[in-house]
Amino acid sequence: MQLTIHAKGEGANILSFLLAKHPERLYEKEHKGHKVRLFYQTFTPNEVKVTIYVVLDAISLVRDSGEKLDITHYINDREFAVSSLFLSLIRSSLATALNGLPKEEYLPYVRQVFQFSYSFGPVNTDLSVENLRELFSPLGFTLSVQSETKNSPLYVTVTGETTLQKGLRQLFILIPVIDNYKHYFIDEKEAEKLQRFGEGWLDDHPQKEWIYIRALKYKGLLDDHITEHIKVEKEKKQKGLNQLRYEKIIEIIQSKPHLRKIIDMGSGEGKLSTRLGFLPNVSEIIAVEPSERETLKAKKRYAKAAENPGFLMPMQKWGSVFYYDDGLKNKDVFILCEVIEHIAEEKLHTAMQLIFQEYKPAVCIITTPNKEYNTLYQLGESMRHYDHRFEWTRAELLAWVEKMTDMYAYKASISSIGEVDHERGSPTQIVVFEKEVMV
Repeated sequence: MQLTIHAKGEGANILSFLLAKHPERLYEKEHKGHKVRLFYQTFTPNEVKVTIYVVLDAISLVRDSGEKLDITHYINDREFAVSSLFLSLIRSSLATALNGLPKEEYLPYVRQVFQFSYSFGPVNTDLSVENLRELFSPLGFTLSVQSETKNSPLYVTVTGETTLQKGLRQLFILIPVIDNYKHYFIDEKEAEKLQRFGEGWLDDHPQKEWIYIRALKYKGLLDDHITEHIKVEKEKKQKGLNQLRYEKIIEIIQSKPHLRKIIDMGSGEGKLSTRLGFLPNVSEIIAVEPSERETLKAKKRYAKAAENPGFLMPMQKWGSVFYYDDGLKNKDVFILCEVIEHIAEEKLHTAMQLIFQEYKPAVCIITTPNKEYNTLYQLGESMRHYDHRFEWTRAELLAWVEKMTDMYAYKASISSIGEVDHERGSPTQIVVFEKEVMV
């Protein structure tokens, strides 16, 4: 079983750094008795072809999986096909690319788009070629399938323009959907992985519901109670952390009707500002974003939203939390939704000084990841996004918030967003700073 990644385009050789694998060396790693190997077939400045494959230890398979999951190991070929087992074996070897966390000097290339072909096989599936096309076409991929005979396993190639990280994350979700076989027990952590790897594309996929059903199903092991539990978890995860953050922010704003003028700092492609535009009490929204690309996306989003009655068009501004703008002073709400972790810790105090001493909003709302929760995402020492400069534990956030309230005339409260783990807390932390009224 193997996966081949073929990239073309100017500077394609940067993939060796995104994969963290040297092109002149055979990579080999032992994982649970099996050997994972990676080698480059082609490596030029504008074309890279790299294959990763697994040499299975059949004895390990029988010992570790056979009886537990009743896979009838003497006749079952699933362990020798590209499936969830294959992905679990190669995942740590591709962790740098999947998490988008190469060495710092190569971070900008994580978003670099190339012409990619991903070829994988053999694949056993109950899906038709048309079903496969319905999975990959909405993602911008064309699909080709090879099979020696009508009943033999398939070899699949999907081709399209994408980034290495996004393409791999899509495969890590869709390959188990294609194979519809899981070698492990499915629990809520699988739903979390689905949400994380599906961020930015799965919510918009026309086959989203079906993908969820296939990805979270485990025939023969789930009783009615567990099935219902996973159904509830699935419904929660389908919202996604972004939506939960937006809902919490909106809930805070709606609970205080006097909060009418809002700044969405680091507004990105405008998802939160669009939602704010439909709140009845809001009279002004200023969407500030440093990226021209994201600003153009937001402009299209706002134009589409404006087709609906009652939408307040946000005012778009180019800028950042470091650039003083007199037009941002004395507003009711200043929002930093998943922004501060993109700022170097040593520079964060400068940004907060500008907000609390110059802009002086009535309320400042900040959301940021909880580092402790990362173990549930199996991230190891990695952070959740390649551009994060830091991620704080709950104690570290509390210490920073107390420092801010000591320095500035604001009081603060901290709460959670997302499913709470009794040991690690929630995935997202939210802080609400409120200006203290002088009596």
